Amino acid sequence: MDLMRNPCATFLVTFLCSTICSHAPAQQIAFTWDDLPAHSSLPQGETRIEIGHKLIAAMKAAHMPSVYGFVNGVATEREPASAPMLKEWRDAGFFLGNHTWSHMNLNTSSLADWEADLLKNEPILEKNAGNTDWHWLRYPFLAEGDTPEKRADTRKFLASHGYRIAAVTMSFGDYMWNEPYARCIARNDTAAIAQLESSYLEAASTDADFRRSMAKSLYNHDVPYVLLMHVGAFDARMLPRLLDLYRSKGFTFITLKEAENDPFYASSIDPSLPDQPDSLEGVMHVRGITLPLRPKPSLDPNSLCR
Repeated sequence: MDLMRNPCATFLVTFLCSTICSHAPAQQIAFTWDDLPAHSSLPQGETRIEIGHKLIAAMKAAHMPSVYGFVNGVATEREPASAPMLKEWRDAGFFLGNHTWSHMNLNTSSLADWEADLLKNEPILEKNAGNTDWHWLRYPFLAEGDTPEKRADTRKFLASHGYRIAAVTMSFGDYMWNEPYARCIARNDTAAIAQLESSYLEAASTDADFRRSMAKSLYNHDVPYVLLMHVGAFDARMLPRLLDLYRSKGFTFITLKEAENDPFYASSIDPSLPDQPDSLEGVMHVRGITLPLRPKPSLDPNSLCR
């Protein structure tokens, strides 16, 4: 039968695609960056500005859509020379969001102190973010409150201040490679740096497979993933290869807002809604589904250059 010449058949194909294809999105990933403008140790001979240049250049070369970087304003006091990185990030067309002033852990702090720390960070966002939407929060340590009551009160506070939550559905612990890299640079240990490079890409690859396996267990299809990254020196070194890795695995790059338009993130986009798990692990726990086996890393990066 010639489908293109049969109106009924054409309608059937269109209907099936609209009902089935829409529930089977291809792999999409939104990069997000924590700890602007300064994360982890600086290797000898590098500056925070140079790290920012490398990150921006790699994303521009890959034609990435605009990404969010989440700011801890205290870094501009501790390392004043890092402050211009925020302006350069915005000049590149990327966005800024709130990561609290001092990277305060909500689970180990009072809610009043944490709220004050978040609000203290707003002037630096107003100064650097211009008229863009900086009312996005990334919880430091991904800590959302150590009791149901604190979580609920935090969400009320965020909703009253117009914030959306940048959830995390993909993370391979990239931050763990930055300190060892600085040590290995100091020792000029090229063999160890090569080990860091291969293990970093291996961790990213296996984590992506792990997250996808959870999504498939829950929904039988991918969700748009939000990837947590950090603005460290080793991340800047590895970003071109990391982007190539995700592309080779079939991922396309989208914005945070595009990712969180998916119904999975409804309670993150609107904190006034009832609290729902905002991670794949959280959903599986609530549903009583056994987590798939997490791959064991072949190398502990912290074991190198001690």
